[in-house]
Amino acid sequence: MPKPVVSEEKRRRRRPTKSGTVLSEQLIVDTALRMLREHGSAGLTARRLGLALDADPSTLYRYFRGMDELTLAIGDALVGQALRGWEPTGEWRPDLRAIGLRIHAAYVAHPQAAQLTTSRVTGRPNELAADEAVLDILRQAGFPLQDTVRIYHAFIDQTLAFAALDAASLALPSAALHADESRWHSTYAHLPHTTHPRIAEAADLLAARMPDSAYPTALEMLLDSAAAQLQTVRR
Repeated sequence: MPKPVVSEEKRRRRRPTKSGTVLSEQLIVDTALRMLREHGSAGLTARRLGLALDADPSTLYRYFRGMDELTLAIGDALVGQALRGWEPTGEWRPDLRAIGLRIHAAYVAHPQAAQLTTSRVTGRPNELAADEAVLDILRQAGFPLQDTVRIYHAFIDQTLAFAALDAASLALPSAALHADESRWHSTYAHLPHTTHPRIAEAADLLAARMPDSAYPTALEMLLDSAAAQLQTVRR
């Protein structure tokens, strides 16, 4: 049976590790993010995390009930990074665009962590703050409740889906990533008009665009659709 999680106040009173480090939930999450970046998800275990923190692995369970709860905390930390410094302007479209781009960027900055967390629902403070912000932006803009929930659903899932896709590419070994990107020049650009006329006519544009994320374009398309819906509501 997992050990009960100790309150934050009691955690702060505990003695430091042998190296003098005072453990905290934030330190554990930050260390886990670094380990994911350096070693991937297979390298993140309680034992290795304990070694990195110079602490007995069992100590981690005073902060998290298990590695899955730590995974949720990592995901929430990425959302927290996205929200840091953001302030609403009162203009619904720029505000939604800013939140979406910030969340996407926060996940892509930690591709190995993104692969673990984009599909999870944490229920933690930063995720709740982001959801509340998106819903409030839409309601303040004048969207009816049903439309608000529908757009929120599409907005969040689209953002996380592109974050997962882009993170998966960035997490590839550099040789594999380079090979994938170069195929737009080495393969697609040399297909003849006789067999692949549509690819051939678009080859240069495809080579220029495809290595980059399509998220900004997809986000604008979603915002265009939402704006058209809002015009209908206001008539």
